Amino acid sequence: MLKEKALRLFVFCFCLWIAVRFFLHESDGTKNVERALPQQNSQDEKSGVNGQKSGAFDWAPHGEKDSANLKAKLKAEVEEMPKQSRSHTQLPSELKRSTDDPQRPIKDLQRIVHLDLKGAAPKVEYLEQIFPLFSSLGASAVLMEYEDMFPYDGNLTLLRSSFAYSVKDIMEIKRLATISNLEIIPLVQTFGHLEFVLKHDKYFDLREVAEFPNSLNPRIPGSLALLKDMLAQVMKLHPEAKHFHIGCDEVYGLGKVQGSNTISQEKLGQLYLSHVTAVGMFMTKTWPSVKLLIWDDMLRKISVNALKESGLPKLAAPVVWTYLPKLDFKAISGWLSKYQETGFKHVWFASAFKGASGTDQMWTPFGIHLQNHLSWLDIVGHMSSYPDLTLEGLILTGWQRYEHFSALCELLPVGIPSLAVCLQTLKHGSFNDKAKAEVHHILGCEVQLDKELCYGSGAFAGAELYHLVRHIHIHFKSSVDNVLQDGYLRGTFTRYHRKYSFGNPRNLGLFQPKLIRTLKEWEDVMKNLHSKMEAIFFPDTIEEWMEENVNQHMDLLRNMVQDVQSISQRKGRPKSQKA
Repeated sequence: MLKEKALRLFVFCFCLWIAVRFFLHESDGTKNVERALPQQNSQDEKSGVNGQKSGAFDWAPHGEKDSANLKAKLKAEVEEMPKQSRSHTQLPSELKRSTDDPQRPIKDLQRIVHLDLKGAAPKVEYLEQIFPLFSSLGASAVLMEYEDMFPYDGNLTLLRSSFAYSVKDIMEIKRLATISNLEIIPLVQTFGHLEFVLKHDKYFDLREVAEFPNSLNPRIPGSLALLKDMLAQVMKLHPEAKHFHIGCDEVYGLGKVQGSNTISQEKLGQLYLSHVTAVGMFMTKTWPSVKLLIWDDMLRKISVNALKESGLPKLAAPVVWTYLPKLDFKAISGWLSKYQETGFKHVWFASAFKGASGTDQMWTPFGIHLQNHLSWLDIVGHMSSYPDLTLEGLILTGWQRYEHFSALCELLPVGIPSLAVCLQTLKHGSFNDKAKAEVHHILGCEVQLDKELCYGSGAFAGAELYHLVRHIHIHFKSSVDNVLQDGYLRGTFTRYHRKYSFGNPRNLGLFQPKLIRTLKEWEDVMKNLHSKMEAIFFPDTIEEWMEENVNQHMDLLRNMVQDVQSISQRKGRPKSQKA
């Protein structure tokens, strides 16, 4: 009898345990499905990017797009990119779940491709090939961040790069865009990121901080006059422009002009707003039909009252930007609520398809950028929470440098597969089978997310360069290291041997063929690379990219071959007395 009661009690407890587990599972599932945007509270790994750093107006820049942790993580992911003989890395399970999730296309919103021309600006001939590709992938406009590539003239001639587009080039770029049904939106920085202007002696006095060329001092009368001249020259060549981006992000050193007292955060906000509204009023009064865009990071810590009183909501629409794979929904919700309360009627979002995962990134990890776009689609799906804000579209930024003086990020052809994945994801609401098929059809290669690669020869402009860069990225450094680790070389051809030009030719012959063969193989690759780059980029870009990515190792191989041949010719003679 006692055993029977114990058995019944055990069965009852077991059934109760199963029921509780089932209930908790269902509850968690419901929460995951029904979570609303204001309830999101995922921790943004790049808190600085989203304006969470302490201190008045001390926010992280487009130029500091990755925290140390994220940068280390991305570096590890890129370095672990599969070689032909290695096992492939896997996407995070969350990314796998969301890529095929049929949801939230933004067919009725603008999809704008950003071209950052402050580094590796493509030739017009390449734009002629790439604009139709943008259009076929679902883009509706191109945001041209001209920087020093614009053909400024008169007093502003010194702002031009030696390879700047000509007026004829600008007219041709506009014509090509029109043929591909793409709107051209000019972007001119008018506050921060004016390094290309403030680096010149002529404009040193206009710097906010004398030692740094980053930001303009808005309190100097000549500052606004300079900007008006720049804006007028750009608009002269773009009289048909419907939109215009005035930048105004990352105004480093605002209020820290030499000799000034500490300025309160409230005063800093007023100083910032007084300048951007002056720029906005000049633009809207001179070209009333043009709609202005402004990066939003500097607006995030300014009070609602200050924004209202400035009149900025009537002049420009904020572009909310963040490039992390996982967005901080709570923070973004707060910004959108503020902009709605302030009186802004329109808002834009900005993602990244390249140039936001490392200051000197050679290869685009497009799985990360895909996740960034999927996260933005989640936010797009919750815009009904802000009935007074109209979302105009999404800008897919493709940064070429973090700022004027920093290294090159991924070249544009290297980022094309990532751009295709991201544009098609926005078009279809996820990277589903239809999106994959369209990318395959348009690019002529198959995107495999788990391998961060577009397999196949590729039919898109720049595909050959894409594959050459991949080959260099994966094999070049390891190939050179393999030579340097040769036991015969390390034992008989040291720095000391090379310094005094001595060695046994028999020993040198044990590794010399391998050394010469490796140099020859990579000389052929680099010659081919140079030829492909010449068709797309100007000479300064080719020189810079080669210096940053290959010349150090190529020079090492060349010098070693020269030294081993020279020492071999000495036929085992004593050490040279000349070092």
